[in-house]
Amino acid sequence: MEAMIERCAGLDVHQETVVACVLFGPLDKKPKTSIKTFSTTTTGLLALSDWLATLQVSDVVMESTGVYWKPIWNILEGSFHLVLANARHVKNVPGRKTDVKDAEWLAKLLRCGLIESNFVPPDDIRDLRDLTRYRKKLIHHSTSEQNRIHKILQDANIQLTSVLSDIFGVSGRRILEAILNGEKIETDGLRKMVDGRTKASITDIANAINGRIRRHHRDRLRYHWEHMVYLEQTIEELEKQIDQLLSPYRKEVELLDGIPGVNKAVAATFIAEMGVDMSVFKSAKHLASWAGVSPGNYESADKKNE
Repeated sequence: MEAMIERCAGLDVHQETVVACVLFGPLDKKPKTSIKTFSTTTTGLLALSDWLATLQVSDVVMESTGVYWKPIWNILEGSFHLVLANARHVKNVPGRKTDVKDAEWLAKLLRCGLIESNFVPPDDIRDLRDLTRYRKKLIHHSTSEQNRIHKILQDANIQLTSVLSDIFGVSGRRILEAILNGEKIETDGLRKMVDGRTKASITDIANAINGRIRRHHRDRLRYHWEHMVYLEQTIEELEKQIDQLLSPYRKEVELLDGIPGVNKAVAATFIAEMGVDMSVFKSAKHLASWAGVSPGNYESADKKNE
């Protein structure tokens, strides 16, 4: 294989240690090898960076397995040309496997230009991605708590869902809070709770909330209600942080928001997952594959498996 990089390094990354193998020397000769193991503490990674700089390394490769590569990337970013390799693409031949051999194998592939780097977005996009993904999880948790509240209300024969389109709207929340507090809901009080735009009559709503709720139901409702409120407050705080991170990309958000079916929340997810620099993708197909919307293609012996 023809060498293309004079000084490069392969890193075999683990939770507590990272094994570095540096290959250096003229491209037309067999390279010299230098191998050293470092701790993954900040002190150890800074020592790794200094060692690579001393050997005048220009390119560094590591596998994208797990999350252990991230702190190493953060330390080395800006000082070297970093390559994040897909573990499946750089798998070594079967045989004796050691950390040193894995690092040396990565370095050899990189020296010959045989590793294609995965796309790693800039810092601010990575931060935005963390927040949008966490927001998605919190929304799922909040929906789960709402479903549990639905289930408890049915068990207590409180049929709010039959008279209110959204029991977590303004009217529904007022009624639910009164039920949680054990209040006796009279007609006059119910009329103050219900929004004037509600289609159901006060009589229908009163009949719907005339259930058989026990202390057990109220206690369970309070657990789920307080957790749901906490999640909603956290989501609101996340929205503010996401909006701050999106401030440099207002133009891109407006362009995405103009697409039918795309709102600002979806636009933020688009930017968080794909960034704003489309030149990093070779084609629209590569972009679709990166976004996870490209269908798989499995064919063997002229037979396609869906």
